[in-house]
Amino acid sequence: MTLLQISNLQKYYKDVNAVDSISFDVKKGEVFGLLGPNGAGKSTTISMISTLIKPTSGQITYNGESILENPKAIQQKLGVVPQEIALYPSLSGYENLKFWGHSYGLRGNELKNRIAEVAEIIGLKDRLKKKIEKYSGGMKRRINIGAALLHKPELLIMDEPTVGIDPQSRNHILETVLELNKQGMTIIYTSHYMEEVEFLCSRISIMDKGEIIASGTQEELIEIVKGQKKINLKFDRITKELTEKINSISYVQNIDTQDEEMVLATQNGDNIFKDLISKVSETDSNILSIDIKKPNLEAVFLHLTGRALRD
Repeated sequence: MTLLQISNLQKYYKDVNAVDSISFDVKKGEVFGLLGPNGAGKSTTISMISTLIKPTSGQITYNGESILENPKAIQQKLGVVPQEIALYPSLSGYENLKFWGHSYGLRGNELKNRIAEVAEIIGLKDRLKKKIEKYSGGMKRRINIGAALLHKPELLIMDEPTVGIDPQSRNHILETVLELNKQGMTIIYTSHYMEEVEFLCSRISIMDKGEIIASGTQEELIEIVKGQKKINLKFDRITKELTEKINSISYVQNIDTQDEEMVLATQNGDNIFKDLISKVSETDSNILSIDIKKPNLEAVFLHLTGRALRD
């Protein structure tokens, strides 16, 4: 069952085309991923779905009803975890949750019980008395998530919820997303971390420069680069001559260089070892390591845009 339908959605800011005629749907009970680099248009898309900003054109329907004509159709059933921390630093974790609970219309024992349930979900039931300003970045992110869960939303939108936090908090958030989904919640998860989307999402739309450049399940997206290999090479030094020599190999489609590492996208390179060693031997550089990876979402993005996801 389709819960959310986005059709030809556009948003212009003067000369900037932030979102350019995108379409996708979110099915009830799934974790849907919006993957793309910073500035791709993910947050603008989320803001339109959340009724915070109006689109220039296009349509958004929730349960078959237009939220542009009737914003309340989605507002009461929506939880949003914004990219920025939306908390009062001088208040405690409990006071912040109480404030946001009041904004959702929760009162008395219902609010108290719901705060206790949410604190259990986010793993901070023993830390709620501390002021937010004393929290670590990861704890703030978790309270941010808790605030969006208080009213038991049908649809939860999480916009880059793991930016700038420690690995332990990041893992806790990812596991929380899976548990919420297991309990029946529909989730839209935006990220520029490919591995997060691979871990969480059943279906994915890849955004770049305001457009959706590919959509589907992970298997369907990876089929786009079937037959390709991603090869990580580490050298003692990378020179212009070395890059030109490797680029002359006919089936090398793209070269991405950072420091002394080189990432190649190749098509059907059965003789890759032989050809690489032959070309490198013509230069003064030496190979320190070679790592061949199977196609993944990063390879799909590289194939479609000619650059790495985090460029």
